[in-house]
Amino acid sequence: MSDDDDLFGGTGETRTRLPEREDGYGGARRSGRPGGRSSSRSLVTVIGVVVLLIAAIAFANRDDSSSDGDGGGTHDKDAKTSPTAPTGERPVTGKNGSIPTGYAKTEQGAQSATANYAVALGSTGMFDQAERHRIVDAVYTPQAAAERRPALDKVYTGKGFLNSIGLENDGRAPKGTTFVSRIIPVGTKVTKFAGNAATVEIWYSSLFGLAGESTKNPVTESWFTNTYDMRWTGGDWKVADFKQKDGPVPVGRDQRASTADDMAKAVEEYGGFTYAR
Repeated sequence: MSDDDDLFGGTGETRTRLPEREDGYGGARRSGRPGGRSSSRSLVTVIGVVVLLIAAIAFANRDDSSSDGDGGGTHDKDAKTSPTAPTGERPVTGKNGSIPTGYAKTEQGAQSATANYAVALGSTGMFDQAERHRIVDAVYTPQAAAERRPALDKVYTGKGFLNSIGLENDGRAPKGTTFVSRIIPVGTKVTKFAGNAATVEIWYSSLFGLAGESTKNPVTESWFTNTYDMRWTGGDWKVADFKQKDGPVPVGRDQRASTADDMAKAVEEYGGFTYAR
């Protein structure tokens, strides 16, 4: 086992979720791949790559402790859902690089910060050292940034890890391919709020892989929910810690997978969001 393997916490195992029965979604479980491709071995390999990446990022970004926020004034909102439709509050106007900053000291502000920081932490920018350091400094509390930067650098520069997801030793995509790493927020909710601390959950879809005719790691979709411990620091919300879990995962439809050229073209033409909620 290599040193890089230790960073992944033994998460090389893969799981493929299928619907358990026919239900309201209108269909029984299907074992084939979209578009009629039936190579289960390739599917498991692709899923393994995505799980490996997410596990590595989650491991590098969290420590052994878990914080539930500050003391007095905390209220539990577990039983309710928070709508993410615009509320009329003015969006942020500040930026730290390409990352929106300057959020309101409100529950909506904490949710907006969480969504945008998640997008940044799941972007291709994390695979470039200079950009990764800018992202880490922008989204984490100063203490968390200082603690996590070395671990993140180790993960994102490990040759074994980079090669396993199809990238070159320097983190670049092979010639003729386009590297895709995007988080698409579906919704957020505040579970705890105590003035200077908030716990925010974000449910999102993740696109990850290489778009190109010769790639063995095509772009695939995964679903996760992250729980972020947010702190009001220096006049803005920052990430102190986070945890991750799989799902909820929707039932997949029988849509034919797009060609590598179509996927690469979409990634190049449709820019990712820099402001969510």
